Amino acid sequence: MSRKTIGVGVISLGWMGRLHTRSFKALREKYPEIEVDIKLVVCCDVVESNRQFAVDNLGFEKAVEDYRDVLSDPEVDVVSICAPNFLHHEIAMAAIEAGKPFWIEKPMGISAQESKEIARGAQSAGLITSVGFNYRHAPAIEMARAIVAEGAIGRITNARVWLIADYASSPDGPLTWRYAKEKAGAGVILDLLGHGADLVQYVLKDRFTAVTAQTGLFITERPIPLEQGMGHATVQVSDQKGPVGNEDYVAVLGTLESGTLVTMESSRVSVGPRAEYIIEVYGTEGSLRWNFEDLNRLQICIGNDHGFQQGYVDAMASPDYPGFSRFQPGAGTSMGFDDLKVVEAAQFIQGVLDNKQYGPSAGDGWAAAEVDNAIEKSAEDRTWHEVAPVDVVTTFDHDNALQA
Repeated sequence: MSRKTIGVGVISLGWMGRLHTRSFKALREKYPEIEVDIKLVVCCDVVESNRQFAVDNLGFEKAVEDYRDVLSDPEVDVVSICAPNFLHHEIAMAAIEAGKPFWIEKPMGISAQESKEIARGAQSAGLITSVGFNYRHAPAIEMARAIVAEGAIGRITNARVWLIADYASSPDGPLTWRYAKEKAGAGVILDLLGHGADLVQYVLKDRFTAVTAQTGLFITERPIPLEQGMGHATVQVSDQKGPVGNEDYVAVLGTLESGTLVTMESSRVSVGPRAEYIIEVYGTEGSLRWNFEDLNRLQICIGNDHGFQQGYVDAMASPDYPGFSRFQPGAGTSMGFDDLKVVEAAQFIQGVLDNKQYGPSAGDGWAAAEVDNAIEKSAEDRTWHEVAPVDVVTTFDHDNALQA
């Protein structure tokens, strides 16, 4: 079989745009069976130094300032959308109009309405999509999903998820777009808890039906930045401060279609945890736990009749876990965050080649956005809110063909 060349355009070359680029470049080594050569055609960024870096260091043939020049380039077959939240909808809808399959970071927009328009538009156009729910792709999470599916821990009764981080814990941190309601949408709900909602639905193959929530804003103002930064990086700030427009913290109670009960919690201002992203699943015959800070370990307890020996087994991810052997030769040698994005890139590119949705779809992005939307509404009026179902293709509820 002859190898196919796929031309890539990356829109916005911050931390995530650079990670997308590295992930595309890693496919030939990590997924050699995907008969494709990646061609880095063009990068778009409004910052001149980022454009220069794209050409000089990352291997892009050219760099442009306007994303429309990426979408109109005939050599670009697929697009990565890594811009700030408030630009996602505009760029994704333009990609749909241009007929370009796209890999977009979450949240897809600053509202469920924007995510719905993207998901429906992409499906109507027949486009393969991918959304950056990278925690799905940890081999330990894939194993947890398999354990739940085979009934090894019995009927699932409840699950707990918390995503606790400290990236915004300093009151001296700059007032970036992330803290503006009109640019980021919700705060930690969209930034972190959307991952939690997707993890629950993916591991349990079950969807949220209703939630009730409470939020908190603990750092009400922040210094205005004097320069543009990348990701959560520190930048110079002025003596002037401005108001924070979205929440720092959220706590949620939820129900799934099966009747399973879920609690979720997320904070961006906790002092102590750096990125403590945890899912626990409890069943009538056992339970399991996973923590992103130790992403290669899965804690499993199966059976409830062991007396004083009852407890968790610490199982290290190994070549027996889905996808692990592509990155490491044996248990104890760890995969990392960047590897999860390579899995994501592989699912996206193989999906484009096969015209089949393997990775998290725009439909999954919309599904998580509806959970987020119900959480926001509940936090406003302190009542239960139903989670609207989606009417496009989702992947949280079916198996993936690219795990081996």
